Amino acid sequence: MAGLIPQAFIDDLLNRTDIVEVIDKRVTLKKAGKNHTACCPFHQEKTPSFSVQPDRQFYYCFGCGAGGNVIGFVMNFDQLDFPLAVETLAREAGLEVPKEESKAASKRRSENVIVIEVLEQASKFYQYQLRQHENKQVAVDYLKSRGVSGEIAKEFCLGYAPPGWDNLLSTVGTDVKKQQALLKAGLVIEKEQHKSRGSDNLTKFDAQYYDRFRHRIMFPIRDNRGRTIAFGGRVLGEDKPKYLNSPETAVFQKGSELYGLFEAKKSSTKFNRLLLVEGYMDVIALNQMDITNAVATLGTATSVRHLTRMFRQSGEIVFCFDGDDAGRAAAWRALETTMPHMEDGRQVKFLFLPEGSDPDTYVRSVGKEQFEKEVDKSTPLETFFFAKLSQNLDTTSIEGKARLSNLAKPLLRQLPRGVYAQLMLDRLSETLGVSSESFDQLLERSPPAQTNADVFSLPDAPPLNFGPNPKNHSGKKLASYRKPSSLKAIELLLRNPEIALSIAQDLKPLHSAEDESRKLLLSLIEMVRKNPNTDTYTLLGYCYGTNLRTQLTQLLKSERITPQEGIEEEFNHIIANILSDIAKKLDLLELRGELNSRVSATKDSN
Repeated sequence: MAGLIPQAFIDDLLNRTDIVEVIDKRVTLKKAGKNHTACCPFHQEKTPSFSVQPDRQFYYCFGCGAGGNVIGFVMNFDQLDFPLAVETLAREAGLEVPKEESKAASKRRSENVIVIEVLEQASKFYQYQLRQHENKQVAVDYLKSRGVSGEIAKEFCLGYAPPGWDNLLSTVGTDVKKQQALLKAGLVIEKEQHKSRGSDNLTKFDAQYYDRFRHRIMFPIRDNRGRTIAFGGRVLGEDKPKYLNSPETAVFQKGSELYGLFEAKKSSTKFNRLLLVEGYMDVIALNQMDITNAVATLGTATSVRHLTRMFRQSGEIVFCFDGDDAGRAAAWRALETTMPHMEDGRQVKFLFLPEGSDPDTYVRSVGKEQFEKEVDKSTPLETFFFAKLSQNLDTTSIEGKARLSNLAKPLLRQLPRGVYAQLMLDRLSETLGVSSESFDQLLERSPPAQTNADVFSLPDAPPLNFGPNPKNHSGKKLASYRKPSSLKAIELLLRNPEIALSIAQDLKPLHSAEDESRKLLLSLIEMVRKNPNTDTYTLLGYCYGTNLRTQLTQLLKSERITPQEGIEEEFNHIIANILSDIAKKLDLLELRGELNSRVSATKDSN
């Protein structure tokens, strides 16, 4: 986080900013009575359901439920975090954003700035080596053999890490501060014999590090602002591994990043789908064929955070996998991750390539036109879903149908309520020969148990309007809710991650918590303790992968941005109360168990 932005400034900015003017620069609006309408920029639609209300300075889509104030719109449309969205609007309004930083936040920001700087210097170094190094030809020949042009190499800032142990270190690590930044960026590795010595007494000439990347083609990984935050390296010799990625750092979390997304967003081509492939060269090869909507995960399975980022860009995702058993297994894992996020208006497909092929080799063999035809004919999620579950089942028999039902029900329960979920249910009902009404009863879930400490209820449909008198689009006032203490603690932690380091209590009792918000609270605290540089948006990304994302998003939008005095004390007080509540419940359970044992013993003696 670049610093806390005073609430007074945010209030002034909102007063000075006209939401209609801001949105109209990005989406063409049409006047409709006192409001303005357009086709929603956040999901695919033909009939406009996106409404901007100038009197309330609020936008809302009746199709997908997106809504909020002008800051929220810029965050979602421009793909910016909160501080950058505020800075964007302030710049348009001719204002300068003041900052209030804690000492910890200021130190963390300064360290991250230096890390980003050395990463950018490294990227330029690798690009230069690809053009000038005496061994460059082996790298150039490899890229040419893969059909990569100089233009594409320049577009993706491809580079070359030459052989040797200290090429980057000696060029960029000119002082102790830079060397430590290279270490934090994951670009150098500390020698084992130096680890025990610490870093306080190092000298400029102490060769305690060596380059992580050597004799490799370098693929810079860039964030949504185009800043280099990590690298992937493809070996040119016989070393292992074939592909080597940067380790996770304060500025790079591989479970959140997508290679090629920045390049896809800045391409002039308007795309209505994203193609998810497996590797760097797949993205490069497709771009070489002028297919600019491809992105890749970074050696990890598709995560919820990946899905969130992709669905913000497009309502359709096509997973591209090898057609062999391993590829279909990976596709099924992606399907399982995707199911809870298949909201109405979203579409997911699977493209299975011939066995032994990958997007890189396949697109070069068949050409752009044929490849895009194959993408158009990709297998829809629902087709793959039922085909996979029905595999090796006799769905004409009662036993086969019952087995299919048992396999499908847990996954169908994960689907968000809506038309898509109902159609999937109808499809299964038709296959089983059971009415959808009867099947609905089988899928009914009892409401989650609530405790006095953790009561939370919100209406299912539209998001909250964060004005003084919240109403939904029908004009009815929304039901009030009481915020659970655990969600309040999460809210405070999201705004100020460093307060997790102030906890003195033993958190072991939290491991036995059954409530989802308490489990999430523990996970966030452990994340910060493991990596003290964890920032708000890393935690938010993790939260967006949980069932509490909607509530937390609403909570963060509706309350003040600037933390109140005594926030650390308040946070610790909440933690103490939660631990006390859990301890009482554990004592009660232990007492019940003891009583049950005594009763059983008495019965046995009789």
